[in-house]
Amino acid sequence: MLIHELDNVEINLNDGHKYARRDIKKGEEIIKYGQPIGIAECDINKGDHVHSHNLKTALGNNLTYTYEPRFSPQKEADNEAYFMGYLRENGVVGIRNDVWIVNTVVCVNKVAEKLASLTGALFFPHPNGCSQLGDDMSVTQKILSGMVHHPNAGAVLVLGLGCENNNIEEFKKAIGNYNTERVRFLNTQDVEDEIAEGVKIISELKEYASRYKRTKLPVSKLKLGLKCGGSDGYSGITANPLVGRISDKLISMGGSSVLTEVPEMFGAEHLLMRRCENKEIFDKTVALINDFKDYFRRHNQVVYENPSPGNKAGGITTLEEKSLGCIQKGGTSKVVDVLTYGDRLTKNGLSLLNGPGNDAVAITNLMAAGVHMILFTTGRGTPIGGPVPTVKIATNKNLAEKKSHWIDFDASAVLEGNPLTDELFDYIVEVASGKETKNETNNYREIAIFKDGVTL
Repeated sequence: MLIHELDNVEINLNDGHKYARRDIKKGEEIIKYGQPIGIAECDINKGDHVHSHNLKTALGNNLTYTYEPRFSPQKEADNEAYFMGYLRENGVVGIRNDVWIVNTVVCVNKVAEKLASLTGALFFPHPNGCSQLGDDMSVTQKILSGMVHHPNAGAVLVLGLGCENNNIEEFKKAIGNYNTERVRFLNTQDVEDEIAEGVKIISELKEYASRYKRTKLPVSKLKLGLKCGGSDGYSGITANPLVGRISDKLISMGGSSVLTEVPEMFGAEHLLMRRCENKEIFDKTVALINDFKDYFRRHNQVVYENPSPGNKAGGITTLEEKSLGCIQKGGTSKVVDVLTYGDRLTKNGLSLLNGPGNDAVAITNLMAAGVHMILFTTGRGTPIGGPVPTVKIATNKNLAEKKSHWIDFDASAVLEGNPLTDELFDYIVEVASGKETKNETNNYREIAIFKDGVTL
């Protein structure tokens, strides 16, 4: 399969790997998606397999960029679409109405787990909240605050220990304003029987949440997180372009989507920069890329230590190749905002979110930004799920059939010329209206918070 007319490699649809379309000289650029994905390390003959043995990355230090905007034509949708969601009293919209237990600290993980088993509330263990300092603690508080405010939670119990750095009184400063009926607090050191007290509070929170009923709402209210994990050679051909079309369609209807995984923009960032709606957003995007490269170097790591072994087995050779496939999830829409780690989404349209590509950290980051669900494309497969519905989209039929208990949607028919845009969009509306994803039916919900600081 030839992806772009400028490519000097083509894809074998049996294995997702690359093969030379013509003779390629040592030092020549390898072109895929119409863009360079690295340099030939030796002469490559027509028909040869092109992979780690003869292709190397060209990524290196920070680059200087020039703002040269190139926007694809964008039009508003011809029709409206609706879903059945929950309209909160502050005007925000949720697609679930669960009671969440948000821990301030690792020490109460098991208390939260027991309370969840007794009440049906959802809990999310994590190893943070104590022995953290400065910005590292602030990051933890921003993510947990994002959970407290998340509109998919009808009500929240903030569960603390009492002596931790992120104690409830300190955490309240990060939370800011909140509805005292919707958000309750419990320090386990302060009561004789924390289980009995927790069950009592959660019962009251469930009663509060039950006041909300699903109502018809426009899809312009929806916010989607865009994520890939366990990518393969089909990711940039099937599932990622499909998600990009969904993102564009939602944005044309007034909705929002968020693209993260900054290291998986390296080598393709210039394509995103062309789509920044103004110079200010362009400058923020440049800083987003170069600051993350600086982060790598502060830890004495090269910026191109990616793809993973699974990515390589699936046919992806260099980070440039992975990135060119990855950013396709963002479609063709303008970039309207750049968010730092832990920020909450404020603008309709496509936003970029600072953060790593690690699956658990990225889905947590997207959730804290306020997305209602995450579209998670995968070629290798993963059972992971976030606090919000995490739609697993298989890049290939073998995965969809083998792991049907993980996968929600099969994108392999894109190879046969079926764009699947309407089918996936309809499925997203169903999920927004209450249909459970596989991570929800399996009760696979977890969080991971980015850590880059001192532990006492």
